[in-house]
Amino acid sequence: MNVREFTLPDLGEGLVDAEIVRWLVAVGDAVEVDQPVVEVETAKAAIEVPVPYAGVVTALHGEAGSTINVGAPLLSVASAGLSEPGVETSPNLVGSGVTKRGRRHGRRRAMAAVNGTVAPAASQVAIAPERPVEKTGPVAVISPVVRKLAKENHVDLRALSGSGPDGLVLRRDVVAAIESHTPDQAENRGETRIPLRGVRGMMAERLSRSRREIPEATVWVDVDATGLLAARQEINSVDPARPVSLLALLARFCVLGLKRFPALNSTVDTERGEIVLSDAVNLGFAAQTPRGLVVPVVKDAQNLTTRELAAQLGQLTEAAREGSLPPAKLTGGTFTVNNYGVFGVDGSAAIINHPEAAIVGVGRIIDRPWVVDGQLAVRKVTELTLAFDHRVCDGEVAGGFLRFVADCVEHPTALLGDL
Repeated sequence: MNVREFTLPDLGEGLVDAEIVRWLVAVGDAVEVDQPVVEVETAKAAIEVPVPYAGVVTALHGEAGSTINVGAPLLSVASAGLSEPGVETSPNLVGSGVTKRGRRHGRRRAMAAVNGTVAPAASQVAIAPERPVEKTGPVAVISPVVRKLAKENHVDLRALSGSGPDGLVLRRDVVAAIESHTPDQAENRGETRIPLRGVRGMMAERLSRSRREIPEATVWVDVDATGLLAARQEINSVDPARPVSLLALLARFCVLGLKRFPALNSTVDTERGEIVLSDAVNLGFAAQTPRGLVVPVVKDAQNLTTRELAAQLGQLTEAAREGSLPPAKLTGGTFTVNNYGVFGVDGSAAIINHPEAAIVGVGRIIDRPWVVDGQLAVRKVTELTLAFDHRVCDGEVAGGFLRFVADCVEHPTALLGDL
């Protein structure tokens, strides 16, 4: 009998720990090579972690809701013998080279263990997971983390309408209930504490570091967006099945602007005292989700058409709200755009998404008096802002970039010369 400890693998992107959301197996279950055994939440995404061994689970080293460090024991697996060729994989995520033969061997060994060759000793059984709640119960909740969050914040799960399949109550439903409670409810409950961990903690640290390290400055300009709205309407009338959003058009303008003003598509290497210019435009965009603010990234945006860019923005936004974005889609950005106009505000002195050098924001588009060809008229006007790292450029470059983007908003057809 060979009992092995499977430790929490390195999930990449500099992550050092993860929170156990729910166990997908229990002590005594047979597992196969590369079978997902636990769902964990990191500072950047929710991930299902596969086990690299086949056998029977003899211990779970952590409860749902607890935090475990990378390299710490996650669960123990007993196998019938030592490793055979093609059976065992390295402790990485899915896709680490498991062969079909290895999977067959793993299944056979796991079934043999179930049939009686392996029995978990009492000393080996650690913490049994909370089993999923039956759908016939009074409250459709699977995740122990959701129950714990609701209990800590005095949220009545029976009063919630779950947004998951078959009315399943998800974490975002509980968070929404916490954030939308009335003053009277708040008074009755005392105070509410929401831990700064996971996505919230990651963004809090990133924004705090930005304020500490980056000497940022902000410039802004009011622009006539009447032509932009007309251009978007015409674009979408040609191919309604592939609509282009205003954010996608703004992103396209920024990509072209960064080609002219590459200093804003950079980072600062403080250890070497260097400004590092990026050839690729990895475009981040701020997205509000039930788990907090996240910044998904469209890699190599300079190689995409406007419709392709719009499609990726839409897909990443949907995935971010569902909490299914992998860490790779939340890192590596070189420039960020932010549409805070959707919140009904005109302007914002945005915080740069560290370690980037700049962020562009657009406010709401409203009717305002505007002088056109010497005559007063009512036009669709918005405000553009640019917060930039003063270490990478001066006001001339920042102002030139923002003016270029503003000119594109006012005269979208002018882009034809650069496409």
